[in-house]
Amino acid sequence: MAKVEPRVWSGIWQDNVVQLRLHADSLEWRGLPGASESALTRYLGLDTDWAALTDSLPWRSDPHLAQCIAAYPGLRILRQPFGETLLGFLCSATKQIVQIKQMCALLAERHGSKIGRARPLGAPSGHSRTAQRSVPTYHQLPTWDQLAAIPEKDLRACLLGFRARYIHETAMFLAAHPGWLDETERLPYPEAKVRLLELPGVGEKVADCVLLFGAGKLEAFPVDTWVLKSLARRYGLDGWKPAQVAHFGRAHFGPLAGLAQQYLFSWERKYGGR
Repeated sequence: MAKVEPRVWSGIWQDNVVQLRLHADSLEWRGLPGASESALTRYLGLDTDWAALTDSLPWRSDPHLAQCIAAYPGLRILRQPFGETLLGFLCSATKQIVQIKQMCALLAERHGSKIGRARPLGAPSGHSRTAQRSVPTYHQLPTWDQLAAIPEKDLRACLLGFRARYIHETAMFLAAHPGWLDETERLPYPEAKVRLLELPGVGEKVADCVLLFGAGKLEAFPVDTWVLKSLARRYGLDGWKPAQVAHFGRAHFGPLAGLAQQYLFSWERKYGGR
């Protein structure tokens, strides 16, 4: 989701193009034809009681976690499409968010299917030539079947760099194993992670991110730079390796470790340096 004006966000996932407008006590949504309320409900996790899940975290015996939760009331985890989540995190290696967004935008524009051409949601109607020229065309990210048909050199032209090889090889693997992604998404967390680690370019962090955000496996505990800093500074794990920190996170925070991770991550990014 991208902020387009105060209290208004727009976003695209799969073939859904949606605009959200936040009011004082409600959330209004509008979408291009094809977008559904059920798809939005799933994407935003509106069918999950996040307050109850957060309350079941061990914040009563963990003062730092309690501090993080207090700083981010209402935090939730989006349920993104599994295949798109995998693609996004394969683009993420050694890159910042703005660069990842640029790569994904180029992949969608050059190789993704066109969703539709319409006025930006919420924009006034008009028939002037200027207005018509400014009307955007929306594209979804290419599917893995589409990616399998794209030469690696064309992927590199989307600013992917060395990531192009990982994406190309993963696409070829998935083309040779129909249904593999759907099967992996349905598996329990340990088995699903083992399978994801078989893919080119997928390490521990990427696998956990894909399972947390794309498959709803809340026991996944991705460890990046911010989480390493948080656990070193607040829990005395200075010098621990990422795999050790991930094991601690799952053991300490329990079956909802991924939800706790999001509170720790958000707090450390905003307040950790103070």
